Amino acid sequence: MVQLRELDVRQILRDGGMPFQLIMDTFASLAPGEGVRLHAIFEPRPLIRQLSQRGFTYTARRLAEDDWEIEFLPVAAADDARKGDAEAIWPEPVWNLDLTDLPPPEPMERILARLETMASGEVLFALLNREPVFLFNELKERGHEWIGNFDETGSVYRIMIRATPMDGSDARN
Repeated sequence: MVQLRELDVRQILRDGGMPFQLIMDTFASLAPGEGVRLHAIFEPRPLIRQLSQRGFTYTARRLAEDDWEIEFLPVAAADDARKGDAEAIWPEPVWNLDLTDLPPPEPMERILARLETMASGEVLFALLNREPVFLFNELKERGHEWIGNFDETGSVYRIMIRATPMDGSDARN
């Protein structure tokens, strides 16, 4: 199990402060294999990109309009955690899509069309040439779950999506 340090910068941000140095100091003081659970009032994309380049993977969750929780795990620890947790929680993908050569909005359209044909609980894996920010809203509206991050190069976004039809029934007949 990966140890996560809690770091809440919401009030600093609400007061107009810049918590960047506090965040970077926290990451500099981490023990090997340790991660951070960051609480912020928005999704800090530039910070996420910078920490991804420094060997951290992340999971961002929007809890409310101005309340985000972002977990940063060192890549090695994230891989270990995924091996234990993901096998039970995330089954092997039924579909693997390489959509890196397609211009927007085609990757999003193909993913959403494929999800409509999938049974509840089935997983789709896709490779994209950018972070699919507009897709996230569509997935949330449809009740699907997803996890994703950039690969080691920072140029390919990997996403796994678990199909969850909103009415709770299977999409297939």
